[in-house]
Order: sequence, then structure tokens, then C-alpha cells
Amino acid sequence: MVDVSDKKVTRRTAVAQARIRMNPETLRKIREGGVHKGDVLAVAQVAGIMAAKKTWDLIPMCHPIPLKSVDIRFREEGGTLLTVEVEAKTENVTGVEMEALTAASIAALTIYDMCKSLDKSMVVEETCLISKTGGKSGDYRRQEEVPGRAGVSVRKEGRG
Repeated sequence: MVDVSDKKVTRRTAVAQARIRMNPETLRKIREGGVHKGDVLAVAQVAGIMAAKKTWDLIPMCHPIPLKSVDIRFREEGGTLLTVEVEAKTENVTGVEMEALTAASIAALTIYDMCKSLDKSMVVEETCLISKTGGKSGDYRRQEEVPGRAGVSVRKEGRG
């Protein structure tokens, strides 16, 4: 692992997203609560939060960091796309980009798992960092237009 013992503690945030494309009927069933395994978005939200908290356990060179919050939101776009957006926050010597990316990825994979009996053709796509603040390298904001940043919110809040 990288030695971070001389770095300053700063407030750090990261926003990441993952998208999952599916059949319109699958998205409708998620929206209406008609998936046999249960509330897809609630389970994906918990899975994403758990993943953020375990990132250091999953990715070999990540430092364990205390998270101040993990907020997971879902947006439906068109009739076939669901976007998972995660904002993670900490006050630490290292950032939370990997925690946000891991949470977004695992939440999307959880959606796939819960809906695979309905739609095996789903595709998890475009996992990316949207922005980050804090730390020695400063702030970052994705310059190119990120597909999925506009749309209808399916569920706005989710804190962990």
C-alpha cells in the first residue's frame, strides 16, 4: 500500500455512477415493485452501502477508511436504463473514489442478480467517476458529458 502517513486529513467526497440497461418490462417491474425477489432498489441500496464499507477488503491496495456517509440514488432514463449514482464522504488522508465506484458497481450487479430471471440480457455499463473533492491532487469534475446525468428519479435518498 502507498504510505499516506504524511498526508493531511481533509474533507473528501466522490461521486460515481454505474448504469444498467434492461428490457422496458424489467424496468417497469422494478418501478412497480413486481420483482419476485423483493424490493430491488432497497436491496441494491443496502448492497452498495455494504460494498463501500468493504472496499478495502475487496481491492487489495485500498486503505480502510471511515466513511462519513454513502448516499445512493437511482434514476430511470428512457424506458430501458437505470442509473445508480453514489456519493461517498470522509475526512481522511486518502480519498473515497474507490468506495463510490465500488458501491455503484455492486448496486448495479445486485439489480442484475435480482432481475436475472426476468431479463438475462441486462448490461451493466459506463461505470465512472463523476467528481471528487479534497486531497493533494485537488478537485476533479468529469469534463465530457456523462450519459445518464439527466432523467427521472426513481428513488432520491439513501444514506448509510
